[in-house]
Amino acid sequence: MHLGLVGLGKMGGNMRTRLRSGGITVTGYDRNPDVTDVDSLQALVEELPSPKVVWVMVPAGDITRATVEDLLELLGEGDVIVDGGNSRWTDDEKHAALAAEKGIGFVDCGVSGGVWGLENGYALMAGGDAHDIAKVQPVFDVLKPEGESGFVHAGRVGAGHFSKMVHNGIEYAMMQAYAEGFELLEKAELVENVTDVFDSWRVGTVVRSWLLDLLVKALQDDPGLSKIRGYAEDSGEGRWTVEAAIDHAVPAPTIAASLFARFVSRQDESPAMQAVAAMRQQFGGHAVQAAEETGHSPADLDADPS
Repeated sequence: MHLGLVGLGKMGGNMRTRLRSGGITVTGYDRNPDVTDVDSLQALVEELPSPKVVWVMVPAGDITRATVEDLLELLGEGDVIVDGGNSRWTDDEKHAALAAEKGIGFVDCGVSGGVWGLENGYALMAGGDAHDIAKVQPVFDVLKPEGESGFVHAGRVGAGHFSKMVHNGIEYAMMQAYAEGFELLEKAELVENVTDVFDSWRVGTVVRSWLLDLLVKALQDDPGLSKIRGYAEDSGEGRWTVEAAIDHAVPAPTIAASLFARFVSRQDESPAMQAVAAMRQQFGGHAVQAAEETGHSPADLDADPS
């Protein structure tokens, strides 16, 4: 099979390498001349046999939208576009409708595995018509991990990215739970070697996971994580998961809390907690700290902790 791959960054570049090692011919296009195989999107399309399959691996949003629109002008009936980025599932429905007007298939595919996917394979969650999925199946078979698991045709267009969105929401919550456990172990003087405690959990426990393995690796490289600032971005899927939970009236307090914890990480000072301190002072006469103070005053420590 011959695949066109648009976007050769960390994920796309590794995917090209894995696909080629698995026997898939790949022509890649990227704006970076150091990594691209061809000098234009049109040149990429011209190299592909029909039916043409083009996998898009670029940032979600405007860049993906523009790339899909450009491809729709270059591809023809029976060809297939695969969006393998982290697009919102509602965008998939719009792109699929535009593609259908020209007889072009559209598949959305959530991809998990990060920089380790080159070696371990990628978990793939695809959405789309079964006929279009079949055209891409040889690519899925090479990208996924060895064994029976690792690929799912989740449903119609949008189902792949929706599944990946929920996956990432769960990921947020799992990371936050490990992080809170780490802080508690660090603060408790009783525990003398936090890294070894986490390492001991990697085998035989109910909390073992790949995320735990990665946390242990990070702690071994930097005990106490003193080289890293406690600032965490969110890439969008966590927000979309919470929004979808609201839309479907599904309680998701753990995922929501893990998302909000990332917002807190970006604040040097919390306006919300300043307001709480002000209200405590107003209703109970509780002591507050002036903005330049550090530590707690005796009066504050003795105050009613309501």
